[in-house]
Amino acid sequence: MTVSDLPPRPGPPALVLVAHGSRDPRALSTVRALMDRVRELRPELSVHLGHIELNEPLLPDTLAALGDTPAVLVPLLLSRGHHVKRDIPETAAAAQAPTRIAGPLGPHPLLVDTLHARLLEAGWRPRPASAVVLAAAGSRDPESRLDTQRTAGLLSARLGVPVLPGYASAATPTVTDAVHALRARGRRHIAVASCFTAPGRFATECAARAPWLASAPLGAHDAMAGLILHRYERARQTPVTAAA
Repeated sequence: MTVSDLPPRPGPPALVLVAHGSRDPRALSTVRALMDRVRELRPELSVHLGHIELNEPLLPDTLAALGDTPAVLVPLLLSRGHHVKRDIPETAAAAQAPTRIAGPLGPHPLLVDTLHARLLEAGWRPRPASAVVLAAAGSRDPESRLDTQRTAGLLSARLGVPVLPGYASAATPTVTDAVHALRARGRRHIAVASCFTAPGRFATECAARAPWLASAPLGAHDAMAGLILHRYERARQTPVTAAA
């Protein structure tokens, strides 16, 4: 048998970005821009997009279109919660091909890199008695809140100021309550760091509660693309989560 007779080596599994979905049209364009950045960094990868709800393509349709192509699902979610623990695994279990699931994007230093960069773009500079509220979607899952608290701690260490989580729904404190708590500590310049992958209702509502400045959502930042690829590579080393 010659080298030319050998079967071709299989390529890497497809990378499927799993977005939540939003009625805000800016969310879909932002996620697509992030997907394009991932493709630029790793042109040999087959990169696809699937949504949990509200936008097409929905994740089951994306997996169906991949057929028997193995895939790694990378949630564009920033903490553990119902979607990461239940919705995505249940969809993966119905896939035709072997499918692995990466962890959520947070907490991680690359996520903090992006949060820091977006704050700087919004005009953040250390001031006397400054602080930050890390605005997140919120979840009833205690592990989700733990992940957000860990991200807040990492961001606090980066900035050198207090950072408190504030939630848009399903958890406390709210962003407004977190602002009040920081003011009670004597903090006068309080920014809101938007811990959302893309624009949407929650991100807009949280930004409106910023008493000083609010950063833009994470978006198609290079550190976000790098974090996605990091999660993808780690998941490739784990056992297959689901197979038909």
